[in-house]
Parts: sequence; structure tokens; C-alpha cells
Amino acid sequence: MIVGRMLGWLLVALAIVAFGWEIVALIDSGTWQITALGKLWFDIHSGSLGLAQVVVERYVWPPIWDPVILTLLQWPGWVVLGVPGLVLAWLFRRRRR
Repeated sequence: MIVGRMLGWLLVALAIVAFGWEIVALIDSGTWQITALGKLWFDIHSGSLGLAQVVVERYVWPPIWDPVILTLLQWPGWVVLGVPGLVLAWLFRRRRR
């Protein structure tokens, strides 16, 4: 229970950081630009993005990379991280008896 709750709140915290990344870009450029998860990942550590593609295509299941993971990488980073984080935090919340 506690692992799911902690993972959920960690994802929510990462979503807040990704949203903050967009706010900083807004202050720098003056225009709102939604930052895709793939761009965030590439900016943070581009080598691991390529490695993840190779691992998924070689060892997991090749067709999952192109339609599924590439679609997720094109969505806003704070959405991809925040929605599952909120769901996990809600599912594993403390229940009062």
C-alpha cells in the first residue's frame, strides 16, 4: 500500500516539475509552448531515450514502441506523469475505519 502511494506522489511531483519546466519556458519566450514528454526526456538524458527504444524493440515487443510509446512521448509530460500519479495516490490512499 505504501509503495503504491509513494510512487503515485513521486509521479505527481515529477508532473509538477514538468509543468514548472513549461512555466520557465513561458517566462523565457513569452509564449506558452506545451513540452512533450519525449522532448523533456531528450533534454534531460538523450542517451537513455535511445537505449529505452532499443530495449523495448529488442527484448519486450517491437510493435509496442511505434504506436503506443511514441504516442505517449508526444503528449504533454505533466499529463503523462500526473494522471497515473493521481490515480495511484487515490487508489492507495489511507482509508479511515
